[in-house]
Amino acid sequence: MPAKRSASRRSWSSDLKKVDATPIKRAHYRELPALTEQMIARGEVRRAGRPRAKNPRVQLTIRLPADVLARWKATGPGWQTRMAERLSR
Repeated sequence: MPAKRSASRRSWSSDLKKVDATPIKRAHYRELPALTEQMIARGEVRRAGRPRAKNPRVQLTIRLPADVLARWKATGPGWQTRMAERLSR
């Protein structure tokens, strides 16, 4: 039996043109709370993304024998981290 399809087909395209074309009316602003100095003072700016690493990684190209690499990969997920730990000793 085939799987049921959703009643409405969703499109992956953007609707930004439609949103930009919608005029903003004065009545829309009545729904927003008044912005006070206290609200502004509470605000904080945060950087997006991960925090900067104390010891950042450097990309390096190295040639290793295939059997050595296969043994490391056979140890499972996290093999690159374990290899880095072993080399840093």
